[in-house]
Amino acid sequence: MAHTLGLTQPANIELPKISFAAKEIDVAEWKGDLLAVGVTEKDMTKDENSKFQNPILKKLDGLLGGLLAEASFEEDFTGKAGQSLVHRLPGLGSKRVGLFGLGQSASSPAAFHSLGEAVAAAAKTAQASSVAIILASSECPSAMSKGNTAAAIVSGTVLGLYEDNRYKSESKKPQLKSLDILGLGTGPEIEKKIKYAEVVSCAIIFGRELVNSPANVLTPAALAAEASKIASLYSDVLSANILTEEQCRELKMGSYLGVAAASANPPHFIHLCYKPPSGPVKTKLALVGKGLTFDSGGYNIKTGPGCSIETMKADMGGSAAVFGAAKALGQIKPSGVEVHFIVASCENMISGKGMRPGDIVTASNGKTIEV
Repeated sequence: MAHTLGLTQPANIELPKISFAAKEIDVAEWKGDLLAVGVTEKDMTKDENSKFQNPILKKLDGLLGGLLAEASFEEDFTGKAGQSLVHRLPGLGSKRVGLFGLGQSASSPAAFHSLGEAVAAAAKTAQASSVAIILASSECPSAMSKGNTAAAIVSGTVLGLYEDNRYKSESKKPQLKSLDILGLGTGPEIEKKIKYAEVVSCAIIFGRELVNSPANVLTPAALAAEASKIASLYSDVLSANILTEEQCRELKMGSYLGVAAASANPPHFIHLCYKPPSGPVKTKLALVGKGLTFDSGGYNIKTGPGCSIETMKADMGGSAAVFGAAKALGQIKPSGVEVHFIVASCENMISGKGMRPGDIVTASNGKTIEV
């Protein structure tokens, strides 16, 4: 690997491998580190004796000798969105039990995604390796909604658990190894939804890592290398064609090359193509992502309050989204669709070779553009 400016290289940190499973077992019989119960404000309703009316909470509170109701009262936990209550209480097979607020109702994927994030945060704090999530709500979703609910919980958990520590000298690894989703059914359909959510969430993390990478590490060449890795990893459905600066010149990409002219890092024009493993192609799509690994603004340099030049490493966020999608498709392998992923990667820097305001460049289609 070529040396980077500052000799910085990210640590090779693998994503935590979590075993997700949908189970139908009695909540009182589950054994593990953390039992997380998603509750709405309605679920937290108590009778005149300060006892839960919700069947699941009533059962848990009975096994815990009333400590769950007592703790929720003392800490003013009402089930509002964002609230959480986690305690180590004797009486269950789990070391800890937690209540996580879903708000007035639990009907949107966003609410269950937030639940997954909150449980992930609690699992990190408790250093839990095994977690179960159950919804107390009596508002039973349909079979399809149950699958989508489980998928949203998984997505929130994966993304909530992740921390980008590649550039830190020391970091703690999450301990979570397994997450059971209770009460939403079992079978191939819900398992498929869970797997899909896991794949997409990991692809989102891949995109975030690209955006988080500093510009001295993620150069246009490095971004092209990441694209090539994706194509190699899923070579049964993905192919890569990466044009060099000279090839772009032969294609008369004057506008693109003008942006890249001032940088010591040469441009790379990246084209990934997804084709289904079998069957006819019914639809063709193209996803185009902006690939400026750093945008100084050139001679119109970004200066002054609010210019945010220090965040211009993120100007390739479009390409991160595109390559994240490519990585997801490489694993999901949808049929009937061909997808092209296009990224013109380069840096917009300042030097004697760079474009000046007022220069006129010519694009590959012959159109002239005044800078």
